[in-house]
Amino acid sequence: MLPPIEHRIAAELAAQPRQVVAAIQLLDEGATVPFIARYRKEVTGGLDDTQLRNLEERLGYLRELEDRRAAVVASITEQGKMTDALAAEIASAETKQRLEDLYLPYKQKRRTKAQIAREAGIEPLALALLENPNLVPETEAERYFNADAGFADVKSVLDGARQILIERFAEDAELLGTLRSWLQENGQVSSTVIEGKETEGAKFRDWFDFREPVATMPSHRALALLRGRNEGMLRLALTVDQPDPDAPHPCEGRIAARFGIRDQGRAADRWLRDSVRWAWSVKISLHLELELMNELRERAEEEAIRVFARNLKDLLLAAPAGARCTMGLDPGIRTGVKIAVIDRTGKLVDTATIYPFEPRRDREGSLATLAAMAKKHAVDLVAIGNGTASRETDKLVADLMEALPQLRLTRVTVSEAGASVYSASELAAREFPDLDVSLRGAVSIARRLQDPLAELVKIDPKSIGVGQYQHDVNQSRLAKSLDAVVEDCVNAVGVDVNTASAALLARISGLNATLAGNIVEHRDANGPFASRDALKKVPRLGPKTFEQAAGFLRIPNGDNPLDASSVHPEAYPVVERILAKVSKNVRELMGNASFLKTLRPVEFTDERFGLPTVQDILAELEKPGRDPRPEFRTASFRDGVETLKDLAPGMMLEGVVTNVTNFGAFVDIGVHQDGLVHISALSERFVKDPHSVVKAGQVVKVKVLEVDLPRNRIALTMRMSDEPSAARPAGGARDNAPRGRSDAPRQDRNAQRGTSRGNDRPAAAGAMADALARALRK
Repeated sequence: MLPPIEHRIAAELAAQPRQVVAAIQLLDEGATVPFIARYRKEVTGGLDDTQLRNLEERLGYLRELEDRRAAVVASITEQGKMTDALAAEIASAETKQRLEDLYLPYKQKRRTKAQIAREAGIEPLALALLENPNLVPETEAERYFNADAGFADVKSVLDGARQILIERFAEDAELLGTLRSWLQENGQVSSTVIEGKETEGAKFRDWFDFREPVATMPSHRALALLRGRNEGMLRLALTVDQPDPDAPHPCEGRIAARFGIRDQGRAADRWLRDSVRWAWSVKISLHLELELMNELRERAEEEAIRVFARNLKDLLLAAPAGARCTMGLDPGIRTGVKIAVIDRTGKLVDTATIYPFEPRRDREGSLATLAAMAKKHAVDLVAIGNGTASRETDKLVADLMEALPQLRLTRVTVSEAGASVYSASELAAREFPDLDVSLRGAVSIARRLQDPLAELVKIDPKSIGVGQYQHDVNQSRLAKSLDAVVEDCVNAVGVDVNTASAALLARISGLNATLAGNIVEHRDANGPFASRDALKKVPRLGPKTFEQAAGFLRIPNGDNPLDASSVHPEAYPVVERILAKVSKNVRELMGNASFLKTLRPVEFTDERFGLPTVQDILAELEKPGRDPRPEFRTASFRDGVETLKDLAPGMMLEGVVTNVTNFGAFVDIGVHQDGLVHISALSERFVKDPHSVVKAGQVVKVKVLEVDLPRNRIALTMRMSDEPSAARPAGGARDNAPRGRSDAPRQDRNAQRGTSRGNDRPAAAGAMADALARALRK
């Protein structure tokens, strides 16, 4: 008999059963994971959000298992075939797979050849031959002729007996478990190209003749093979090493051993051995191969989903540039560069489109427009989308900054993955009904620099592009996992209820799209919320929802300074006790870290609020409303390196990690094609998990190892001592160009030309500034 669900989960989480019982009760009452992790630490014994997510997932699986167990017991009992031994085995089944193995002989199915043979009375023959191999099969079969049932001769009778044994072998739960375990440890996935698909499936050529143990195959390789099979390019099979290909399969010996079948030269031995071979090759092997390949797929999908979730979390919690006026540029060549300026709060204040490239080539006019808009709105940051014409646009802005340094601009390249999805979405249409779709993308680019989390929540996480084979995995499981990541990230940071969009508010604990919309409508109709308590006036926002959401909704400059912190309103009495004890008001206390460190948290606990909550409150009072995200930092792409042809082995570059997989990290180095840092090149030390070294959005320094132009591939390393490959340099790359010449940074090249007008500004910059000044006067 298995322990209760709570005890099994506790053992898996290395927690106490009482912690799990408490967490399950809270989840069943409708509490969210962020709320439980942050505000119910005393109840759960401090289970964190990761443990709670695992608990929630495992709870769902085990409850489904118990429901299925009850259904199996009811079905077998109804058939009148339940025994004490079978009941005990079913009660102790720990997995759905084991439960289904036990149920297999009793499962309702279409009439099989074995059932037809049983109905014809042939089962005693099959059992007799299995029990006594000294019997002569052909002689014994003559006693079981049944012409009416289709068994009129020895061959048909023995075939029927064999079908009965095959079904018995194939439905033996212990045997299936043994064979499955052996194949999991010793099986190999072999891959071959389908004849005639060599050219069409060239992208899968690494797998045309491939074999790897199923137990150790990494998820990305498994998904690549499965994609090749799904696209009709590869043939996959589950195989084992056999020195003698003509020898019986190793699993046949295990089947024979299970049923005491041995080849001792007796009359029925050969017939029984052939029955084993048929059972393996015709039924069991196909069943187990399908099952193990599905298991491999599920395991690979789960790992791919975990990779996607970790990357998404890193991206959502990337450093925000903050409340700074930002100009977003959505680059384009023929269609022009779209411009959107947002103010410190993210409000759109200006738009334009410029055409600096082919076919118009209005470079001077484009620079003038950029300069005028930057000056008019006191732009601080320029966010440049990393799509088509990104580097050309980056160069345009660099020229502007060089010509007009008084503008004090900072340019940053921003991933525009998903911006086009947002632009055409219903949400964008509601937000900017009168704005052209192309300009909405520029707004999104600007906002995701200002606050990545607030903007990216508007986009389906699957469109952000940080997944590994994301289209090949179970989409419902992927969506559930990514939604959980977004929820955790949003609640970890908290939101300003008076400026947050409905999309952002909908991710807050306890809220949904309807309630988020109601909050925004109430805010628009009645003005900013002055306190958290005022949220109770929002339609349909009841006490339970308020309890779940209030701690994550912030009100800066409200009536109560605590409303701008993560201290939950239910815990305000604790703060009042602290204030009474120290004879200070809340404004004097908040941010006074040195004084707060002198307080003893245990003095302020009571029956409801224990030590963990009081410690959290004091930590929050030290740094009220603190943002858990890192400090904002930008990467600098090298001038003159804009396409693959500009790369050369040995170049040292700076880039931004765009995606982290199990086999390495992809890095944007500003050439419209991400380079790969293989897991072996991430560090001087051994790296088991790339996520332990890098994360999405991180700025890193890399060296170019190899550039493969025909395949659009760039090999990078983060180990600066690695020697680059000389086998395939990029066309046109300057392998040995000396510093200070053609591949030197722009500022160095300009400095070599000399200066004019008695100051430090380069002559070329002065000419450009004059041209801009003339254009602005026009």
